[in-house]
Amino acid sequence: MGPLNGIKIVEFAGIGPGPFCGMALADLGAEVITINRNNEKGIYNKFDIHNRSKYSLTADLKNISSRDEILKLISQVDGLIEGYRPGVMESLGLGPDDCFNVNSKLVYGRMTGWGQDGPMSKNAGHDINYISLTGALGAMGRNDSPPSPPLNLIGDYGGGGMHLALGMTAAFIHQIKTGEGQIVDSAMIDGTSMLMSFFYSFNQMGYWEDARGSNLLDGAAHFYDTYECADGKFLAIGSIEPKFYSIFLEKLGIKDSEFLDQMDKTKWPDLKIKVAKIILTKDRDDWASIFKNTDGCVTPVLSLSEAPLNEHNVARSTFTSLDGVTQPKPSPRFSKSKLDIRHNSREKGADTSSLIEKFNLDPKAFS
Repeated sequence: MGPLNGIKIVEFAGIGPGPFCGMALADLGAEVITINRNNEKGIYNKFDIHNRSKYSLTADLKNISSRDEILKLISQVDGLIEGYRPGVMESLGLGPDDCFNVNSKLVYGRMTGWGQDGPMSKNAGHDINYISLTGALGAMGRNDSPPSPPLNLIGDYGGGGMHLALGMTAAFIHQIKTGEGQIVDSAMIDGTSMLMSFFYSFNQMGYWEDARGSNLLDGAAHFYDTYECADGKFLAIGSIEPKFYSIFLEKLGIKDSEFLDQMDKTKWPDLKIKVAKIILTKDRDDWASIFKNTDGCVTPVLSLSEAPLNEHNVARSTFTSLDGVTQPKPSPRFSKSKLDIRHNSREKGADTSSLIEKFNLDPKAFS
């Protein structure tokens, strides 16, 4: 059982970072109960990985009797996750004050893009908008191209869902120590800004230019970038340290003296052209074989279908398949606690009856 075994959490259904946070906590052993809308009852998608290991209940949040029973459920749990715009939960009679009235120990997790306050707090937005105001988006991409959206990994999942999971876990520790509940306000703009702390440090120390595609880690360096191979696939190179860089040069057969001054940024553009020409001479997997079991820090760029089959991922059981659903296994790993996936995403409302019985709720409020 995971280290959060025994922790009970109510999650109000949403998309993206909120369900991801719930998944992360469920992976760690928490019992997560997702409240879906009544009109979603019966919807089933076993491939919805974010809802694995969770239990599903359907309810009409605008129905007063349903709300009262939901508050009764909340009185018996340890945490709550919601991802609505500021004010929505309050309008439903399920805001922090309403919930603390029935459960003073509750950890009330709030997920938003802009935060609970500020001039943009009630505005709509998506990952790309949140990270655009943090300096993160502006730092990504080539210097001759617009900034490149990094999927929605940074705002939604790193600065949002994982940020909230960390905050709630900390609040659970506080809850156990003091018996006090509290609100955890996770704003993606705040979490993303925190993720950028390294680059703010480097920028102020003079080691990072505030210009896209001109720095050590943003693709400007010939030894830290991706390159196309003969078969149209790509190779990732991260040979930063001198001892790793020397292996990189050796395996590519480079003896050009201009490569010896690794950190001379004025030479990087020309050296990148030379490296690109060499890498184009072989297929991706041929290069991967050449660098295999070396410290050259060179790896193949894998697709979503290739990654679960990679020998290192297979050896570590990084991925698993459950009832035909290939998915990343819970992480991180613990020496004493065992993390399990209880089940894939269930039909929405599948656990309504059993949860009503378990928490002594009124069945009429959920009909």
